[in-house]
Amino acid sequence: MSLYLRGLIQRDTWFGQFFHPSVSSSSFGGSTLARQAPIYSKDKDRDGLRRASRFNAQMMDHIRPYLQPGVTTGEIDRLVYGYTMEHGHTPACLGYQGYPKSICTSINEVVCHGIPGDRRLKDGDIVNVDLTTVVNGWYGDSSETFLIGEVSDEARRLVQVTFDAMWVGIHSIKPNGRVIDIGQAIYKFARPHGLEVVREYQGHGIGREFHQEPGVPHYPTPKSARDIVKPGVCFTIEPMLNLGVWRTVKDKADGWTVRTTDGKLSAQFEHTILMTDTGPEVLTLTETGPQEGHRF
Repeated sequence: MSLYLRGLIQRDTWFGQFFHPSVSSSSFGGSTLARQAPIYSKDKDRDGLRRASRFNAQMMDHIRPYLQPGVTTGEIDRLVYGYTMEHGHTPACLGYQGYPKSICTSINEVVCHGIPGDRRLKDGDIVNVDLTTVVNGWYGDSSETFLIGEVSDEARRLVQVTFDAMWVGIHSIKPNGRVIDIGQAIYKFARPHGLEVVREYQGHGIGREFHQEPGVPHYPTPKSARDIVKPGVCFTIEPMLNLGVWRTVKDKADGWTVRTTDGKLSAQFEHTILMTDTGPEVLTLTETGPQEGHRF
């Protein structure tokens, strides 16, 4: 689940675009992240991260067959809640800063934090399902955008480029590299495809807490140029790409749902990453979902 970037938007020296100069803050309450990224160097800690992320991936595979025309997002939410509780774990989103459901379901122009309900998915929709689980005190977080029935070529292209952009970001970061390497790689990949990178929301550190340092913008910022990803740091990469403008607006009625300001489509993919001495380890790989190089 993405974090909101709070602060005045200013002109960036990179690419002539924009940046938010302040510290990233939780989209669910605005509390600032810890100043230092936790380092998970002990085997037992890394095993905890792996178990939580593995369960999250397993759950994504569990709900995959149900994401078809006619199902409601509320039904998907109930599937996740039941599956999580049956295994003795905790849905991280449920009740977090008052969020009312176990997952986020973001359809078409919804960028992130869509609330499950009575809406039925229909042929041609795209929907991002964002799952986060607490397993023995450790958090696992991932999301996928699903194609519902036959979608437009435009929607398919958006989903493909967003998926590929996530992997470009994953491969850009090395042990003791800078967070900005991720944002630069994703931005440079997405823009030639005519897509905009959402700037108000970003990836985040994860571990014993849902949201912690480092913040991971998907475009280059001055702060991300200073943040170093040391071995033992765990974080998410979760680019949100739009067909139209990058700006978003939060629904005042529910206080959560974030949409594109121009009503055009948005897509997102997310993995939890553990930086090791030899490079990034992707913790939330599924068995039946799209793997690197997949064509939608």
